[in-house]
Amino acid sequence: MSPRTMKTGTKSTDHALAAFIAKKAEIDTNLARLRALSGDHFGVAPEEVHWGHVGILDHYAELLKRITDSAFNEGDHAA
Repeated sequence: MSPRTMKTGTKSTDHALAAFIAKKAEIDTNLARLRALSGDHFGVAPEEVHWGHVGILDHYAELLKRITDSAFNEGDHAA
């Protein structure tokens, strides 16, 4: 591999690493926001809970399951 190719490869790797770290930070931020919202019972007081809230949480749980199934190669993403 020529020094020029190595330099280009390193630059590409550096850019990929920077993009990876940026996306990881984005995910970490969103997870922290979700954890805080969950800690606040998704902004719903116990005496205000109705079936619409259950439906919303069911939707959130379904989306999160799709993500975790993909991340852990489970469900539809199982090998």
